[in-house]
Amino acid sequence: MRRLLPGDCAINTATLGFQAPISEVIEAVARAGFGAIAPWRREVEGGDVRAIARQIRDAGLAVPGYCRSTYIPAADKAGFDTNVEANRRAISDAAVLGAKSFVMVVGGLAAGSKDIAAARAQVADATGQLLGHARACGVRLALEPLHPVYAADRSCLSLLSEALDMCEAVEGATDDPWLGVCVDVYHVWWDPNLRRDMARADGRILGFHVCDWLVPTADVLNDRGMMGDGVIDVPGIRSMAEDAGYAGFVEIEIFSAANWWKRPMAETLGVCGERLATAT
Repeated sequence: MRRLLPGDCAINTATLGFQAPISEVIEAVARAGFGAIAPWRREVEGGDVRAIARQIRDAGLAVPGYCRSTYIPAADKAGFDTNVEANRRAISDAAVLGAKSFVMVVGGLAAGSKDIAAARAQVADATGQLLGHARACGVRLALEPLHPVYAADRSCLSLLSEALDMCEAVEGATDDPWLGVCVDVYHVWWDPNLRRDMARADGRILGFHVCDWLVPTADVLNDRGMMGDGVIDVPGIRSMAEDAGYAGFVEIEIFSAANWWKRPMAETLGVCGERLATAT
């Protein structure tokens, strides 16, 4: 398996803890030699999206993905329609940024509901509505299954197989998928069917995120580890992705409130670069 260099990799801006304006983050990522950046909507919406896109291009950075969707399930049709429209606008911004994909963390149960099947049905409905707009914008949609601990509040899609089933149900069989999956090792490493489903995902892997699962983990959302500090076989899962045809950027996404988010951006970026050769 090829040795990764910073130019092969993207920095998801969450890794740097949102401690500086996006303009400073772009320059820091470029100075560190990374090939791409994946911004979050909180850094872009309400700003001059075209100016941000221009700065990213001028810095020589690609944008593999734009994070993330508004949660979809809602208690009524008005709320559902509002969520769909918010995602439609975000996809338009993704196109301005030059993002290859829009990452969909789809949301869990609707407020007051215990019906997870209904939540999944709403996600499928919304994805079908958004797919045509995404294709017209030149942005692919990447469903990101999350660890089952988030099923109630963040994602009713917990398995890679579920996400792939939804892709096939919504888009159908195709040699040029506009609906695919974002594989984050933090969320899928434990799955006993991972090797099978990674092979099945051939052509539909649109993003590949890396970090590590710490033991013990103090906070399942915001205590993720730097690659090599935990129990995930990151190189093994990367090998599965590449065997399934994935040739895009390896994206470093680390939520770490008690550790990496407290460090200077340059330090975090430096460690990320060092770990590429040894733990990714």
